[in-house]
Amino acid sequence: MQAAFGRAFFRIGAAALAMTLAVCGSARGQDAAPVWRTGIATVGELKHPDGFAHFDYVNPDAPKGGDLKLSTSGTFDTFNVVLSRGEAATGVSSLVYDTLLKSAEDEITASYGLLAEGVSYPDDISEATFRLRAEAKWADGQPVTPEDVVFSFEKVKEHNPLFSNYYQHVVSAEKTGERDVTFRFDEKNNRELPQILGQFPIVPKHWWEGTDAKGNKRDISRTTLEPVMGSGPYKIAAFQAGGSVRFERRDDYWGKDLNVNVGQDNFGSITYTFYGDQNVEFESFRAGETDYWYETVAARWATGYNFPAAKDGRVIREEVENPFRNAGIMQALALNTRREKFRDQRVREALNYAFDFEETNRTVAFNAYSRIDSFFWGTELASSGLPEGRELEILNEVKDKVPERVFTTPYTNPVGGDPQKARSNLRKALDLFKEAGWVLKGNKLVNAESGEQFGFEILLSSAKLERWVLPYADNLRRIGINATIRTVDDSQYTNRTRAFDYDATWVVWAQSLNPGNEQSDYWGSSSVGKQGSKNYSGIGDPGIDALIRKVVFAKDRDELIAATRALDRVLLAHQYVMPLFYSKAARQAYWNRLAHPKELPYYGLGFPEVWWSATAGK
Repeated sequence: MQAAFGRAFFRIGAAALAMTLAVCGSARGQDAAPVWRTGIATVGELKHPDGFAHFDYVNPDAPKGGDLKLSTSGTFDTFNVVLSRGEAATGVSSLVYDTLLKSAEDEITASYGLLAEGVSYPDDISEATFRLRAEAKWADGQPVTPEDVVFSFEKVKEHNPLFSNYYQHVVSAEKTGERDVTFRFDEKNNRELPQILGQFPIVPKHWWEGTDAKGNKRDISRTTLEPVMGSGPYKIAAFQAGGSVRFERRDDYWGKDLNVNVGQDNFGSITYTFYGDQNVEFESFRAGETDYWYETVAARWATGYNFPAAKDGRVIREEVENPFRNAGIMQALALNTRREKFRDQRVREALNYAFDFEETNRTVAFNAYSRIDSFFWGTELASSGLPEGRELEILNEVKDKVPERVFTTPYTNPVGGDPQKARSNLRKALDLFKEAGWVLKGNKLVNAESGEQFGFEILLSSAKLERWVLPYADNLRRIGINATIRTVDDSQYTNRTRAFDYDATWVVWAQSLNPGNEQSDYWGSSSVGKQGSKNYSGIGDPGIDALIRKVVFAKDRDELIAATRALDRVLLAHQYVMPLFYSKAARQAYWNRLAHPKELPYYGLGFPEVWWSATAGK
């Protein structure tokens, strides 16, 4: 299952892998009468029974009203969330549009009916049918129909490579009843497919096929700054192109009294202001122009909150682990193996030896971070030591397709932190380069045959990352590598990464505890050439493809853990990325005019959905 942040932080845990129902009865056979389920969990059992009042982590009596002022980096040039092109405005997808299902933030990959009142599928999971709520309405009062769902699904697959790959095994969507939509699959027993079909935004077919106020026909294949219409709790009320968007809560929202929405969507308006410089963005928070700040810079968290409002309690600071209880993080420099220079595994491994994490962590981040050593870091899915038990059996099943070292050598990162270790690591890097055909001549590392100097560009999306990469580039120059850094704006970064136009780039993969179909988009051969995929390293390997299939079709939780650890181990052995670092605590600061439930959702921050204005109604 794909992982994401904000409203989409994945809610995960460790129980048996099984589709679980909120109603009595088992999954139906192909010819049996359908059993309609009001919720699905791909790990463990649903916490809430049919007809539950509200999620446990909300305040059902939260006051409504007040204005929430937020900031975000970058810019935007479209309100069309279907496309992979352009920079979609923050908030549109989650505030304006509803989905078929809604995730619970205190459960493991559990979703309950939102636009859909129920879902049904046969024992072999060869298809899934969603039944829409009769009361579901668009903002113009028209009902949400099966035609809308079919239209939305076909368009996201057509115009967005991420969705195209994510739903590659969903071959069709069709209306099968007055309020029913059936999705058919090209493979059976893929347990995750019914649930992930609840995640894409449902857009109004009649609106997109209509005309705007000037009589121009709309085109969903193009970007647009016309405020889009949805079925969700908010509407786009005002905007300045590229600069800000104001959303206002809809009093006529059809789903405001649904159990999955009780105690949520409390702010009367939410305004996002876009900034090109994060330091300026932080200053807006300090000045009280922004209500909430999610801190990503450890040094600033340690030294940057000495302003009066933070000292006297008007700005509240909290460190919470909630959103990381369900996420395995790989933050790394992805080495683009589409480039010839990175195709030798020894070269990629050598580049890791040049990164002195311990020294940089001390000087840049007050030792606030830990080094990542797994693609599922921080979870039970992470591999460690040597393989054994079922994991070893799975690796033996693909032994001819995976590196021998996965059976003999546990993965570890080089350890620096003092001059002696740093010199030793650089010598090891040069030894690996020499094995790969690169030699040090004078002060340049050159190809032994062509004489070409080894060099590459590191593409960054934010200047704040430079403090980490500059010391690394200096180390690379010490062994004769011409390493350059290119920091670009959000639009350029998006376009270049979509087209894989980089040598190396800083990326984050956030994994759920229930990995599945998204693994193909991250490192499957099918995604290597798909622009917009998250296969940033260009991985196309038969052993990894085989292990992805074993993850997707794991028959139970134990099998899933073993298969994922095997996949993790092989990805690490190939050295496709240079692992970086992360913290297991989320750092948030906010002005005391905001309030949240005493207990935040176990697997998330609940922001802004379950928060409210402390001054609303006063």
